[in-house]
Amino acid sequence: MSLNSFRARLRASAARPGLAAGLVALVAAFVLVGVYPAASGEIIEQILVKVNGDIFTKTQLEERQVQALRGRTQQMTDQQLQKELRAVTPDILVSVIDEILLLQKGRDLGYKMTDDMFKRYVEGIRKENKLETDEAFQAALKQEGMTMADLRKQIEKNSIIQEIQRTQIFDRISVTETEARQYYDLRPGEFTTPATMTLREILIKVAGDPKGVNVAADEAAKQKAETLRADILSGKTTFEKAVADVSEAASKANGGLIGPLNLEEVAPDLARLLRPLKQGELTEAIRTQAGYQIIKMESRTEPKLLSFEEAREQIADRIFNERRREEFERYMTKLRASAIIEWKNQELKKLYEERLKTLRASAGA
Repeated sequence: MSLNSFRARLRASAARPGLAAGLVALVAAFVLVGVYPAASGEIIEQILVKVNGDIFTKTQLEERQVQALRGRTQQMTDQQLQKELRAVTPDILVSVIDEILLLQKGRDLGYKMTDDMFKRYVEGIRKENKLETDEAFQAALKQEGMTMADLRKQIEKNSIIQEIQRTQIFDRISVTETEARQYYDLRPGEFTTPATMTLREILIKVAGDPKGVNVAADEAAKQKAETLRADILSGKTTFEKAVADVSEAASKANGGLIGPLNLEEVAPDLARLLRPLKQGELTEAIRTQAGYQIIKMESRTEPKLLSFEEAREQIADRIFNERRREEFERYMTKLRASAIIEWKNQELKKLYEERLKTLRASAGA
């Protein structure tokens, strides 16, 4: 396919009104994973690779590339578009072949989808996309170029692949008490809640001047802020009353409240002013872009190391998520090794093998 043709397909894909994520994902998968046998009388597709006899074609690759680049800028030069295509294609090839292998494995193990399962999937898609009538649902399918039979075929493929991943890989990952404690002991910083603070603010704006800085207005605002701060400290007024009476900050409607804030995420200059404040203390009048600001430390919490028991669920999730990629890659390495993968395009084969090498190295497989 020429770059001009690819651009045209990108424009058509981007212009099509999008549905909610559930149906869009299924549509994407339908054009990406489907395996099409050539029927008598049909135009023979250019086959790129055979995986245990199932084929992946040039048209399917192009559809996948369109989906991967859908929504990106149309102002790319030919050189930029070529670069984008080359960047997404290796992952597309790995994903498609893995999906075909997982689907084949699932069917070998007898996995299939019942009518009740399909009905529940459809009900979920309709609810997510707010398609309350059969007519609206059929119209949405038509808009995406699918029939109900197409939808069922793809949902079944997805469910089989997910079931294989769950039963053959993820359900077999376990975390022992010893492993969890070692993980916790080696990473105390990851289980320490950060210091937080809740503030109140008063803002006295400086009147703008199109000619530049208005020295008199700036000095008047500064004097007003400093006098107000002195009145609060002497007990003539309260911070909360001053907020209600004179503050011009957006937070005025909420009593001047800001936060809670993570101290580490506050701008460094402001953090230096706030860090030594105790509860109830005020900053000096601070010059900001908008005017003069007075900040009160309403409350603060210090960093706290979670106990092992408090962090147990986080630890289990983290170890599982780290291992799932490793275990998935190990499982797929075995499936790929036992598969007959016949490449008809040597350039794509090279991209595929280079990407696999990178994935295996990063997963430690």
